[in-house]
This record gives sequence, C-alpha cells and structure tokens, in this order.
Amino acid sequence: MNQADITKLVSKLRIKVPPTHRRLRNPEGPEGRLNRLRKTVTGLIKYERIELNYNRADEARQYAERLISEAISHGDCHKPTMEIADYWLLEKELVHKLFKVLVPRFENSSSAFTRMYKAPKPAYGRVIEKTILELKGNPYPSLTTRQPNNKLLLQNVLLDAAKYDYRQTKYAEISEKMSTPEVSKKPDS
Repeated sequence: MNQADITKLVSKLRIKVPPTHRRLRNPEGPEGRLNRLRKTVTGLIKYERIELNYNRADEARQYAERLISEAISHGDCHKPTMEIADYWLLEKELVHKLFKVLVPRFENSSSAFTRMYKAPKPAYGRVIEKTILELKGNPYPSLTTRQPNNKLLLQNVLLDAAKYDYRQTKYAEISEKMSTPEVSKKPDS
C-alpha cells in the first residue's frame, strides 16, 4: 500500500509517539498490559484528571488521543469507531460521554487533547516518578498559575504586609538610635 493511502486511513496524532510500546510489565502478560491500559483510559475519560506512574500515563495518553481523534473524525454512526470506543471504555455510559461531551469540546481544537504534568515528589519514602494526566477543558482548577506574580494573590498580599511591618519596625529602631545621644566613652588609661 502506498504511503499516501495510509495517511488517509489513520489520522495524525498531535503528540509525539515513540516507535515501540513501553514494556509495562504485568504478570498476565500482554493481555494484562492492555487491560491495565484500558482501565487507565477509562479512568481518564471518566474523571478527566488522574495521577499515575509516568510510563503508564505516557502510554495511555497515546490511546486516549487516538480514541478521541477517531471519535471526532468519524462520529458515533461509524461502526468501527463505536467498536474501538466499546473496547477501550470499560464503562459503557462513558461512550455517550465521549461522543456527546468530549467530541464537541475538542472538535475545533488544533492542539493535543490531553496534558501531562510531573507531580511533586514525596519528601520521604520510595521515589516513583508520578504524573498527572488530564483532558484539556476539564472542570477542575488549573494546576499551573497563569500569573505567578499577581499582587492580588493571598500569599503575595500577606508577604507584602509582613515586609511592610518588618520595614516599619526597622525604621523605628533606626530613628530611636539617631534621636538618643550617644554617650562618648573615654578609654580608661
């Protein structure tokens, strides 16, 4: 088959996809690996923001992106797309959410449908690289601040007030030292 024909059959993803899949070990083998990825994609569609290990999040992100892009390009009347959605979404009411909520949200999008953020590492214990995987446009508050130097944020207001109080006490100490005459001390000889 010609390369031009393949590009018409498979839509292009908006994220970088490695040439081989990750080795997500599972005692059940490749079938167990796919089952865990199906649970992850189902959780992502259901909750729209999940926290998990980096490797699994990066792998599941590819499948979620493909699922959403196929749903956008073909719609719910396309039988193969419905079969793909039925396979990847373990809870069947999420198929309706995919086509009725997510497709209208992302149909005019020109970028990826998901975001990945590195989660903070714990101060103690086993350090496993955790990641937050979310769908864009979810109802939760943003994980990043758009205006980090906003003077109206509570912590910035409190810090400014503390700095002002500190300066006032220092100015008062300096003015007290200047107003009281220093007693000149003569060395005893």
